[in-house]
Amino acid sequence: MPADRLHLVRHGEVFNPAHVLYGRLPGYHLSDEGRRMAQAAADHVASLQRPVSTLRCSPLERTQESAAPFADLFGIAPVLDERIIEPWNVFEGTQMRRALMNPWNWRHLRRPALPSWGEPYASIAARMRDAMDEAWHDADGGDVVFVSHQAPIWITHLSVAGLPLRHDPRTRRCALSSVTSFERLGDVWREVAYAEPAPVGIDLGAV
Repeated sequence: MPADRLHLVRHGEVFNPAHVLYGRLPGYHLSDEGRRMAQAAADHVASLQRPVSTLRCSPLERTQESAAPFADLFGIAPVLDERIIEPWNVFEGTQMRRALMNPWNWRHLRRPALPSWGEPYASIAARMRDAMDEAWHDADGGDVVFVSHQAPIWITHLSVAGLPLRHDPRTRRCALSSVTSFERLGDVWREVAYAEPAPVGIDLGAV
């Protein structure tokens, strides 16, 4: 029996006092507020009163920590999935505003439709769809929860809606600890809900 619904949950606020674009760099953990935000996301999904049978998360620290409240509430261990990780980008480890003041870095902005500064949007969409399809069919009923990152979740939204993947990252509707939910009819995914159950946090690490 396939799953009933799939929720893409973004991680909570990260402790990042230097305002670094952390990307896939190790060592970036949730702040105290981020842990409260992750709990709020898990509480929101629990409030839907839908059984959760599958929990997957990106292997980065912030997503594993954000998955912990789901594991506690639903009594299931998270499975790490590389396919739902943050995209790589050339600005990792820098302060974005400072990096863009250097004309040498402007070459990375030459083709925003790809984008030219990191993993192609089409690649992100394909790996997310692969992970979603697999989890949907492997689930023994119930809902699936993925704890992932802003770009993969927003790219999935655009892909499912049939919209162009090219976009301005500043316009993404994907807040920290937000929950974007999907259902599947046959081979067709559709988005069915979006929620922001946590307070607004400091959001500086995505590109």
